[in-house]
Amino acid sequence: MTRTRHIHLMATYNQWMNSRIYQAARSLPDEELCMDRKAFFGSILRTLNHLVAGDTVWLQRFATHPANYLALGAIGQFPVSSLDQLLFPDIRELSAHREWLDEQIVEWSGCITESDLDHTLHYSSMKGVPADKDFYALLMHFFNHQTHHRGQVTTLLSQAGVDIGDTDLVILVPSEPGALDSSR
Repeated sequence: MTRTRHIHLMATYNQWMNSRIYQAARSLPDEELCMDRKAFFGSILRTLNHLVAGDTVWLQRFATHPANYLALGAIGQFPVSSLDQLLFPDIRELSAHREWLDEQIVEWSGCITESDLDHTLHYSSMKGVPADKDFYALLMHFFNHQTHHRGQVTTLLSQAGVDIGDTDLVILVPSEPGALDSSR
């Protein structure tokens, strides 16, 4: 599997998992979603907001890549001032934005070329510290960060009595032609 195919797989997995997470979260009353569960960002709603904030910041940085990714153009209209910012206090609005954001990520992931991945991305951290980092490594961080916090949300949902089922990436990894499918 090429690096670009893997990135597209990760974008598809991200979209699939977010759809499942949000469906599960919407089954809870607002009070349950906002309850401080002593997680890093407190509540389910705040953790989901953190993911949107973090994704938005990274996508805005990725939009500065010389490849000029047109699919990321609309991301710039959503200012994020901090990674714990409550961008959407309502799960329905947050869910609609997440769905739109995931569509942008999937579309953009299909535009990335192998040569794009060998670029050094110049950006500044949220604290204004300049950085020069490998673009491909940053993309892997982007998807790993999503998986990390979705794992936290899955635990919080489980503690609230909601089971979202199997969440493994391997479910979406295609079988190789001629190989036996062991699924795990």
